Amino acid sequence: MIYQESIEKIKEVIEQLRPNIQMDGGDVEFVRFDDGIVYVRFHGACIGCPASMFTLKGGIEEALKEQLSDVVREVLPVDDDLI
Repeated sequence: MIYQESIEKIKEVIEQLRPNIQMDGGDVEFVRFDDGIVYVRFHGACIGCPASMFTLKGGIEEALKEQLSDVVREVLPVDDDLI
C-alpha cells in the first residue's frame, strides 16, 4: 500500500471511531504516521482519563490493525510538549 493511501485509510478508521469517543466528552485526532506507528492526540475528557489507554490500545489500535494489518504496528499518544 502506498504511504499516502495508508494515511488516508488511517484517517478514515479514526473518523469512524471519533463519534464514540466524542459521546464521552473526548476526542482524538490523527497526528502522523511514521514507520508503522500511528500517533494520535487526545482532547477533552480523554486527557488524563484512566480509560484513555484502553481506548487507545483496545479501540483505536485494534481497529487500525484489523483494517491495515500489513501497515500499522502500534498506536501511540502524543503530548503537545513532545511535538
